[in-house]
Amino acid sequence: MTPVRSGLVNQTGVQLTIDGDHFRRNGEPHQIISGALHYFRIPAELWEDRLLRLKALGCNTVETYVAWNFHLPYADRPADFTGMRDLGRFLDLAASQDLDILVRPGPYICAEWDNGGFPAWLLDDHRAVAALRTSDPAFLDHVDAWFDELAPIIVRRQADRGGRVVGVQVENEYGSYGNDHAYLEHLRDGLIERGVSVLLFTSDGPSELMLSGGTLPDTFATVNFGSRQQEAFDLLGRVRPDTPGMCMEFWNGWFDHYGEQHHTRSADSAADELAGMLAAGRSVNLYMAHGGTNFGPWSGANAADDGELQPTVTSYDYDSPIAEDGRLTEKFHAFRRVIAAHTGSTPPEPPADQAVQPEREVDVDGFIALQAVLDQLEPVAAPAPDSFEHLGLNHGVVRYRTTIPGPISGEISITGLADLAELRLDGQLVGRLGGPRLDPGFPAAVDHKIPIEVGPGDHRLDVSVFSLGRVNFGPHLGSTKGLTRVRLDYQQLFGYEQYALELTEIPDLGRSDRGPSWQPPADEPGFHRASVIIDEPVDAYLALPGWQLGYLYLNGFNLGRYWNPAGPQQTLYAPAPLWRAGANELIILEFGDPGGRIAWRTEPDLG
Repeated sequence: MTPVRSGLVNQTGVQLTIDGDHFRRNGEPHQIISGALHYFRIPAELWEDRLLRLKALGCNTVETYVAWNFHLPYADRPADFTGMRDLGRFLDLAASQDLDILVRPGPYICAEWDNGGFPAWLLDDHRAVAALRTSDPAFLDHVDAWFDELAPIIVRRQADRGGRVVGVQVENEYGSYGNDHAYLEHLRDGLIERGVSVLLFTSDGPSELMLSGGTLPDTFATVNFGSRQQEAFDLLGRVRPDTPGMCMEFWNGWFDHYGEQHHTRSADSAADELAGMLAAGRSVNLYMAHGGTNFGPWSGANAADDGELQPTVTSYDYDSPIAEDGRLTEKFHAFRRVIAAHTGSTPPEPPADQAVQPEREVDVDGFIALQAVLDQLEPVAAPAPDSFEHLGLNHGVVRYRTTIPGPISGEISITGLADLAELRLDGQLVGRLGGPRLDPGFPAAVDHKIPIEVGPGDHRLDVSVFSLGRVNFGPHLGSTKGLTRVRLDYQQLFGYEQYALELTEIPDLGRSDRGPSWQPPADEPGFHRASVIIDEPVDAYLALPGWQLGYLYLNGFNLGRYWNPAGPQQTLYAPAPLWRAGANELIILEFGDPGGRIAWRTEPDLG
């Protein structure tokens, strides 16, 4: 077995070690007061601002996950470490702010992030899917190839090499999933072989089963919880006596699913829990200190016991001390007071809150039908519907086209739909169906059939599927997107042309200008364009009153998914770095029923 790792003295004089039931930093007793902040949920231009706010909260450490699929969304392209994906730059910025760093590289991260961080293409490898998070080489070969690329970025920024990375996690909440300790040992030993020499740790929920499944005998163990800390630390102490007590995820807020109420937690409740931990000499990582945003299609999902999808909203505000847009909340000030009182030192002053664009409204003035964009794609033929993943699609729309010979009447039903679908017969809308029961405009496919009646000849049936987030936690992890069957009464329909459109970034649409009085068609999904001129690039909160469901793009950047009937979120955060002084282009992909205007709000509306 490999002993608990400790950092060595580095060029900046940082040394973190374990001494019995407490940490020592440069020989002095030390508490880790960390805040979670995910670089992949924040525009790179705002990383420094958010780190300054974290330091002003009183934290001495920052923690981040690494999202595998964010860096490597397509199997046939090299990993991307540029822009928002420049992990090395983020770690360097944190170090420049005199913050120690904890890195949680996965390969699984949960984090309410699409597929728990696993790339979509991994799900097209049936042997890997059957072996997710196990010691089977069918899965581990992919992980090893990824870690070969990722590890050097972390290793050269470790505390024993002149950087500030003081700890690296081995997997994530594994005891909530499985008990293959050979898998955990492979990950831990692989990190060491690749040069990780700082503290290695695990994190798990506060139950005997979770801790037994997710920990390794000679690796530092931490526990995750939101309350009842004494019970959690007592259990951790029985499992790991005479080691520091640390909460790796102190859930001081929570995330939202579509169709639920917005979650909040009082500042006093969370601050009291934090004060108790610090007073008892324990270390903590605030989850989240700053949540950020699930831009694009990256928000994940849970699944109910029956498998029904519970997609997560675009905002990852998490009711954190530092709000989604960087504003300092009541919880920030409560935590700052607790930390300052405990440490006896006043944190630096935070940056001022960002300016916000004033209220206004703009009309859409252009439209391109989704079907017209799909028509430009090269179809992929198959006897039965393929999954998104088999078609090489991360997230977006797939149009499954088949033929029905007439004359015939009957009922169309579809199975295997976790997301949302539109059905068109000879180009005419005949119905919409959903996996989740969140929008009356998309009745549940398991309960609903669509009647059709056609005359002689062949008739074209198009089933267009719009993806929601992939499951990021639990037994349904690894679920794919798309369809499995389309039936006419009892008969399966075979023979498909499949058109797959990636929507992570704005596709090439060309141009279609209309006058400002033009009204978009009520039943035609498509891309609606608006333009707006602003004087100065500052933050905005954009609402889409009267619209139903889709994505909003700002100057080509996908701000995320909106879904007004499902709620609770009603505005999308559009941060300052995405705007330009002068002309800006907004594109709305509406998959259901469109509105006509885009509205600016002066405050976010998360429900």
